[in-house]
Amino acid sequence: MVMSTMQAATRYNVARSAYSENTFKRDNQKMERYHKTPVDHFQAYFSCSVVKAKRIFYTLFPVASWLPTYNFKDWLVSDIISGISTGLVAVLQGLAFALLVSVPPGYGLYAAFFPVLTYFLFGTSKHLSVGPFPVVSLMVGTVVDRLVVDGVAGGNSTIFPEGMSDEDRKVWVATSVTYLAGIFQTLEYIFNNIPETNITDLVTSIIVILIVFIVKEINDRYKSKLPVPIPIEVIMTVIATGVSYAFSFEERYQVDIVGNITSGFQTPLTPNAAVLEDSIIDAFSIAIVGFTVAFSVAKVYSIKHDYTINGNQELIAFGISNIFCGAFRGFAGSTALSRTAVQESTGGKSQIASLVSALLVMIVLLAIGYLLAPLQKSVLGALVVVNLKGMFFQFREVVVLWKKDKYDCLVWLVSFVAAVLLGLDLGLAAGVAFELLTVVFRTQFSQFSVLANINGTDIYRNRKDYQNIYEPEGLKIFRCPSPIFFANINSFRDKLIEVLGFNPLRILRKRNRAVLKIRKLLKKGEIMTTLKGYMYTPNASYTEDSSEDEDDNNNIENLDKPVEMKDLPLCIDWNRSLPGNLQVPGVDTHSVVFDFAAVSFLDVSAINTLKGILKELVRIEIDIYIAACDDLIIEKLEKCGFFDDEINTNIFFITIHDAILHILGRYDPEKTNYECDNRQGNVYVDNRELSNGELKKRDYTVRVETKF
Repeated sequence: MVMSTMQAATRYNVARSAYSENTFKRDNQKMERYHKTPVDHFQAYFSCSVVKAKRIFYTLFPVASWLPTYNFKDWLVSDIISGISTGLVAVLQGLAFALLVSVPPGYGLYAAFFPVLTYFLFGTSKHLSVGPFPVVSLMVGTVVDRLVVDGVAGGNSTIFPEGMSDEDRKVWVATSVTYLAGIFQTLEYIFNNIPETNITDLVTSIIVILIVFIVKEINDRYKSKLPVPIPIEVIMTVIATGVSYAFSFEERYQVDIVGNITSGFQTPLTPNAAVLEDSIIDAFSIAIVGFTVAFSVAKVYSIKHDYTINGNQELIAFGISNIFCGAFRGFAGSTALSRTAVQESTGGKSQIASLVSALLVMIVLLAIGYLLAPLQKSVLGALVVVNLKGMFFQFREVVVLWKKDKYDCLVWLVSFVAAVLLGLDLGLAAGVAFELLTVVFRTQFSQFSVLANINGTDIYRNRKDYQNIYEPEGLKIFRCPSPIFFANINSFRDKLIEVLGFNPLRILRKRNRAVLKIRKLLKKGEIMTTLKGYMYTPNASYTEDSSEDEDDNNNIENLDKPVEMKDLPLCIDWNRSLPGNLQVPGVDTHSVVFDFAAVSFLDVSAINTLKGILKELVRIEIDIYIAACDDLIIEKLEKCGFFDDEINTNIFFITIHDAILHILGRYDPEKTNYECDNRQGNVYVDNRELSNGELKKRDYTVRVETKF
């Protein structure tokens, strides 16, 4: 209540001149800044000094900056405890996620070990646990299954006769039917093999999923009260391994087990050039997904613990980590959200915790890996399913996301459907493409609006949203809420025409046609001029001639030029009746203000079209003003030759209110009288009474820069 009272009582009073851009620059000198040239940047980039060398070294090797200042006394114990907890999870996830890659489980330990060593040296996050990530592992597994013949027959390759590929429509039908048939074949395979399900694996998986799921929910709900999360994955793995060994599940129930894990490290492996060529697109998708996930998680924890991370250095760190891991027979990694959460929640302070977890993985590889040989693969699969719980539960966010932003919700749905139907690599590309398409749609169909003044303030808002508004007669304030470029410039024009209620170009052409016909009436002597204007004989009328209209249409370029009336001995008021039967629609708008506060850039195509739109308004005697335009945009307009005799820099004003004050000073209906002065030909004269009783004479056709 007190706060609302204070806000209601807060007022400010500012007394200043109403500034156009030109008068503001005249009264406030702008500093001349030196803008570096490409040569300057080149010299600075390749120059060398002791300070720069140290900065580059510490950037490339962040460990050299934080390790010398590491607080061994306060942090080491916490990092060791956190590293052990994280290492146990890393071992299990490495074994489990290897199944997604379609490689023996032991290779998952390589993926959980080698990336940690390089990230320790090159990474900038203190809490990120680098290693296998289920989605990335699944993407790698897709490539493996595609490039390696695994003995599963796919009958779709022989469906198409060679001759049918010449006719596109037939090919489209055939491929669609084949795709659908493949789905039915897959479903048929699944249902036919249900009787062959191993009951022991099924029961074990269900038990593991239920127990791990329940305990993880307990960990999430009571994480503030638990000193460390319950390592339920480790507990269930130990129990499942012991039970499988004690009751000889492999021999008695023919379950698949992890089997022998090769002790020690294998020799490095050079990549296969043919595989590199066939998997380059897949590798690019995997790199993008892996880095995006890892950087997002690292960013969250850096904000939580108040330190900075370097995105470019993270790219280098993950690139080197994956190269190093691949050389030693591992597979692509990122970070698992649950593993990083364990490292942070158990007190991890730095990458020392990750190093400890890597040591634990190494112990398993070198010494005790054989103890995991009886472990059922179904248990590892169950752990994978539980770790994907967060992704499955994201479906709950669809309704909420739809309420928040429909475009983002559509991106989510399209990405999901594309990933399911096309695969993760093409699904990712489709999702990114659709996201870019939504950006185009958002800018192409921007919410252009008409503003009005809130009574008693210098604030302008959408006139449809408020009641206490003031709209000066004959004045339109048109707001553009987005950048203007080739995709939305036509929408800009269409909305402006809708707001004005007429097409300026059509009005201009009608006026030029009318002037041509008036000249012919004058030539025939059917119009006589007086000191007060014009008159014509009662029987004078202009009859339409189709041949003349055809001539006008053939010279349409001339009709688009400014109305030329200097040779006429009379003054034409386009909003009143014209001689003969000439008909030209009246225009009740004298000024248009464009609010460019939200316009961050214009492309060349939009600039050319915008110039044409503004010229059409100027040529039908409508004054144009642009308010709150960024200096960089004005500079770009100058470079693109936007200004000429019809459009000059006087149209720019600092704010909307400055422009409105200027316009009201010119078109105040109570103080302005327009009349035709025969001694000055066809010039409209503005006789405005000033506050001191004097008269200030200003020609309507001359745009005088005025500051109030």
